[in-house]
Amino acid sequence: MKPSVFLTRILPDQVMAELKRRFDLKYNALDRPLTQPEMIRGMRGRQAVISMLSDRVDAEVIGSNPALRVIANYAVGYNNIDLKTASSRGIAVTNTPGVLTEATADLTWSLILSLARRVPEGDRLVRTGRWTGWNPTQLLGMDLTGRTLGIIGMGRIGQAVARRAFGFGMRLIYHNRHRLPDRLEKKYRASYQPLSRLLTAADIVSLHVPLTHETRHLIHRGVLDRMKSAALLVNTARGPIVDEKALVIALKKGTIAGAGLDVFEEEPKVHPGLLRLPNVVLLPHLGSATVETRTKMGFIVIENIQAVLGGTRAPNAVG
Repeated sequence: MKPSVFLTRILPDQVMAELKRRFDLKYNALDRPLTQPEMIRGMRGRQAVISMLSDRVDAEVIGSNPALRVIANYAVGYNNIDLKTASSRGIAVTNTPGVLTEATADLTWSLILSLARRVPEGDRLVRTGRWTGWNPTQLLGMDLTGRTLGIIGMGRIGQAVARRAFGFGMRLIYHNRHRLPDRLEKKYRASYQPLSRLLTAADIVSLHVPLTHETRHLIHRGVLDRMKSAALLVNTARGPIVDEKALVIALKKGTIAGAGLDVFEEEPKVHPGLLRLPNVVLLPHLGSATVETRTKMGFIVIENIQAVLGGTRAPNAVG
């Protein structure tokens, strides 16, 4: 018999076909996240569950299924899973690292460029019929050449963002929990800075840290107050890293010039103050949203499940 798997959201076609070929697959056909009772019912008796970052896999969910052997998260992050409970029950937890690095770095630069050149504002001007023709002072933005990019979190994604800065002739500074080896600093032409100094020096601050107890609301009112008034903030990491209430206040007061967000504190809910601001670009969590990346993520999930159910350690085990 094929191993039994429950999938909480439909994945790209190629992945779905392979899941059905290899497993006895049960999946959520609704185009929305499941409620906790729905998830518990769906995964009942299943050996594996494929969860999304938006799924809260807590102690109650995990404890509801004695047959469960592996939780395969379709994401790099796994703060949505109760690792302690999973470990105590001998349940493996896996993720999909590495594969979405380049796509997320590309999206980070999409936000940087959109903010620096005020692309969404220009698009709205044209679409609403308010554009009256070329104007020498219309929607003036920021040159990137010669500016300072500050990266907070120089892991895989942070380093991929850094590589892309070369082509824009930018100065690169970074802050990380651990300083990079000299060879990597030379490779990325990056200068390590304490967080306080990075905030005062950077024209653009880009966030690439995981969500932990220490990084929750890392960007708060005091941090925003240290940034340049012309600075831009970009977050493609995790929503709760930024205190959205403080960010709205800072943007309204002109403490910083703009923000680009792909993630939010209480997804899919967005702070209403952000929705009303013209100097903000808001995206619906598109970091890994390319056909190639999402398909690769699915095949990593399959490899992880097969390894665990086959009696070996998963290639991407966490915890």
